[in-house]
Amino acid sequence: MKSWCKNLLAVGLSVAFLSACSSSDVEEEPVSELVEIQATVFPEIIWDTNVGEGVGDYYSQLRPTVRYGKLFVADRSGIVVAFDEATGEELWSQNFNDEFEQKLKTKTNGIRLAAGVTAARKKVFVGGETGLLVALDEATGEILWSSQANGELLSAPTVAEDVVAVNTAKGAFEGFNVDTGEKLWTYESQLPNLTLRGTSSAAYEAGGFFVGTADGKVAVVVKNNGQAAWEQAVFSPSGGNEFTRMADVDMTPLILGDNLYVASYNGNLVSMELRSGRVIWSRKYSSFNDLAEAGLSLYLVDDHSRIYSVDRRNGLELWSNSTLKNRQLTAAAVVEGYLVVGDLEGYLHFIDRSNGDVVGRIQVDDDGLYAQPLVVDDKIYVQGRSGKVAIVTLSKQEVTVEEDTVASAE
Repeated sequence: MKSWCKNLLAVGLSVAFLSACSSSDVEEEPVSELVEIQATVFPEIIWDTNVGEGVGDYYSQLRPTVRYGKLFVADRSGIVVAFDEATGEELWSQNFNDEFEQKLKTKTNGIRLAAGVTAARKKVFVGGETGLLVALDEATGEILWSSQANGELLSAPTVAEDVVAVNTAKGAFEGFNVDTGEKLWTYESQLPNLTLRGTSSAAYEAGGFFVGTADGKVAVVVKNNGQAAWEQAVFSPSGGNEFTRMADVDMTPLILGDNLYVASYNGNLVSMELRSGRVIWSRKYSSFNDLAEAGLSLYLVDDHSRIYSVDRRNGLELWSNSTLKNRQLTAAAVVEGYLVVGDLEGYLHFIDRSNGDVVGRIQVDDDGLYAQPLVVDDKIYVQGRSGKVAIVTLSKQEVTVEEDTVASAE
């Protein structure tokens, strides 16, 4: 069974058609087995805890965030917790199922958080599959306001000055007043018959939200009025059925200087002019993972968990790594001279950015990792499917040897 089948969201298609995803007639693609590596970097878990019961096998992009001297973590079941960044001490905890009991009387599965965590403007923002968007006080966890979006919230909110914007699974990109939760505007995009389960978080620059759409475009939505400044196709859908025409842009557009970089599923990795949307170059890659960048390189994890380094000036491929193919890798993050990705068995893999070799590995959560690791001050924050939250740091072999030599001499 293809690894993307479980992530598909059908809109307006029959149950019989969707059942093809689980059919025994569909050829199963093997998951790459881990092979022995020549390790030169040695990850270590320096702190861990559990928040809630995790996300299980459900789709989620919840991940921790660090700001205001705190680590903020949300669980799918409706729990949000703040820890002291330096000591790991729990500072406050909020349970939405208690706070929104009346709203949940008609809902059988509770809040089901899936969007966040975003910390900005002295607030913490999270959203859920019910469309609930909530702002909490970062210092106390007090709920400051809640609003209802028009559709599931599956990606982190984006805060821009006085507006917090969310992208819904119904194709509505909506802006709310950051202090009151009042809905200010809605930008509607076309929703195809079949899309991936997931949405793009927006990037913000110079008065505009840059957001990917389910029909394969990037749109720039003006913060002040919710109108589109321009739209540009990343990939024009083609093919004889709904599957081959899927072209979702489910990643956050990456803004570097005057250029924007984005990739679509079944489509392209492109570089665009930020002001006009004009395509500068386009290369054939299929991905729904956020891009990472360092220096002149872009780093992309494609829909089959192959990893690529691409020159951002011209789109030329510098190296590729297929040794982790079909391991359901997370998006990559950059830490020191390495990339770090998580996989379905809960391993973090460390990859040399210069050549693509895997040079370090550690297992964090037996149930798997699903969201892009967060790197702050060379610390790696990860959240696993079981609800485990951990901080990982790196040490290098050369440093360890020197320390051992000094200890022996003494």
